[in-house]
Amino acid sequence: MDRFDAMTVLLAVVEAGSLSGGARHLRAPLATISRKIAELEHHLGNPLFVRSRGGLRLTESGRAFVSASRRILGQVEEAEREAAGEFRTPRGTLHVTAPIAFGERHLMPVALDFLAQYPDISLRLMLADRQISLVDEYIDVALRIGHLTDSTLIATRVGTVSRVICASPDYLAGRGVPQRPEDLATHDGISFQGFAMAPEWRYRRDSAAFTIEPRPKLAVNTTQAAIQAALAGLGIIRVLSYQVADELRSGLLQVLLPGFAPEPLPVSLIYPQADLMPLKVRSFLDWTAPRLRARMALLDAAGP
Repeated sequence: MDRFDAMTVLLAVVEAGSLSGGARHLRAPLATISRKIAELEHHLGNPLFVRSRGGLRLTESGRAFVSASRRILGQVEEAEREAAGEFRTPRGTLHVTAPIAFGERHLMPVALDFLAQYPDISLRLMLADRQISLVDEYIDVALRIGHLTDSTLIATRVGTVSRVICASPDYLAGRGVPQRPEDLATHDGISFQGFAMAPEWRYRRDSAAFTIEPRPKLAVNTTQAAIQAALAGLGIIRVLSYQVADELRSGLLQVLLPGFAPEPLPVSLIYPQADLMPLKVRSFLDWTAPRLRARMALLDAAGP
């Protein structure tokens, strides 16, 4: 069994989501693809997929092997490039993830210019307000807001974002403007649940952090829904500054308790450690990092 060929077949099937899709991508008979997957599973002594009417789903060992296969094939490609001593245009599919609003407002414009500069690279951008596992979802680069906790990953910082608490002028006209964090206990709050890095109801006083929350009036699982509720005058929200930049500039929302705001959160490009980084990943990082830093600097200058 050619192991590199087997890895290539496996990745094609995973990318396509089915054996038939992998066969079409590789322009090979379905029977050949099915046989090579079966041979690989027999060689490993473990099933790589759970097969059902709903399609294929990777097993735990399958996810681990797919992640290793991506890394190994990428390293082989880089080693061949170095050994040949030739310039080669970066190519291949690049998998990137980012939070929804940040991705739409800041990463997308940079990514579109990147694709124009590197026409042999295709980009799969997954925007989600949750932390996506780079291993389980086969992600090459993730844009993360918050402090890095996984020591196996590398972070390239591109800026910071502030956490803000805000409400509509109509709500504040009827309920009053809180002057201290303690005042929030008598106010209605809109909770955003579902994103691990959602800003906490935290404040700073004399360098010590503490937490006070308003009364829960509404809980939603998307940032946009929380913002819409706040615009409707339902209560107070806590979000990241870029998520409500337009509403704050227009006066539709008003920042509360700015003097008690916690320290800003770092914004970083996260990627796995590797002895040989795929050229497509290095090109994306080299292109994206300075351009995001420039955008973040403008965002900081504009203020919350």
